[in-house]
Amino acid sequence: MSVAAIAGQALPTWRRAVLKVGSNLLAADGGGLTTRYAEALAAFITASRAAGRQIVLVSSGAVAAGRSQLRAHAPSGSDLAARQALAALGQAPMIALWQSLSPRPVAQVLLTHDDVRNRRRYLNARATLRELLALDVLAVVNENDTVAVDELKLGDNDNLAAIVAALVDADLLLIASDIDALYSADPRQDSSAMPILRVDALTPDVLAMAGGSGSAVGTGGMHTKLEAAAKAAAAGIPTALFSGRNKDTVERLALDRLRGTWFAAGRSRMQARKYWLRHAPAAPGRVHVDAGAARALTSGRASLLPGGVLEVSGVFHRGDLVEIFDEAGRPIARGLSQYSQAEAKRLAGRHSRDIESLLGYSYGAEIVHRDDLATLADIESTGGIDA
Repeated sequence: MSVAAIAGQALPTWRRAVLKVGSNLLAADGGGLTTRYAEALAAFITASRAAGRQIVLVSSGAVAAGRSQLRAHAPSGSDLAARQALAALGQAPMIALWQSLSPRPVAQVLLTHDDVRNRRRYLNARATLRELLALDVLAVVNENDTVAVDELKLGDNDNLAAIVAALVDADLLLIASDIDALYSADPRQDSSAMPILRVDALTPDVLAMAGGSGSAVGTGGMHTKLEAAAKAAAAGIPTALFSGRNKDTVERLALDRLRGTWFAAGRSRMQARKYWLRHAPAAPGRVHVDAGAARALTSGRASLLPGGVLEVSGVFHRGDLVEIFDEAGRPIARGLSQYSQAEAKRLAGRHSRDIESLLGYSYGAEIVHRDDLATLADIESTGGIDA
């Protein structure tokens, strides 16, 4: 079945998305980087920005670019050291390709396993990406292959894109592929294979539809795309899979029309976030706030600022989950602290503008940002507080 024969469907409203573009679209013929398919994808990013939306790009292509730079001298093996060397060589031309297609500045963000597993480094990466979005910079994310080791690699960029989508609180994960949808079987081998336009749950039967890698230059196939969709769904983020090789399909995305497969999320992004904050183990630390801060926090629309903090107790570090109490000692919220217990004590009752002068540095104006906070009402709606 041709891509034109796949029925289009409306995309829900979204404000921020992560777009994953694979090597098979940037080095389509197995050689060096090309703008053949990247131009339409870059135009979609630009159109989305003009519509007031934000996109973080997860781009493959560094290894393929490095291999083409060396040509006949490129290592033929697939061992980790060779891929690391090729990735190091190819990062610059890969970023240069996207900069040549973008009317705004492009920034490179390289992530490792530790950056998303360690809470403090996770918050640092999150803060950096947030700031790049605020500065209207196109962030191009890739795994830092040059320092990764096999047992601690994030893996393919499909799964990395799902991790980044959760990291930046995206409303949508977009996966541009060399195939136009998920099919009931491999359409290259089975002429009766039919496109699946919507997947509400990634059951074993759905996973069985995935084959191996369809590209000589990529590390993933349909199976990794389904894994990514499952990770995104667990974070409350739906996924759209579409052909990045079809210009009309890409152009329709800017009109909120998907010609591909839609993977629904089991719950909303906010519900998933609050659920995690409700279940994650808290550090042995407490933050007590004044009446004004308690009212602001329980409204569900405010961050916890230093000025509202009365007392800090226990021991916790930057990135730890802490419990927040009102003046009467009643629990009102839980959230990820931007500052350690010692730092929060020094900042208690002070204005946010004084943070840098007091500490010599600043991780942000908030002790707990509203995106990293769940109120008691949020927690009760997801099942109550553990005893």
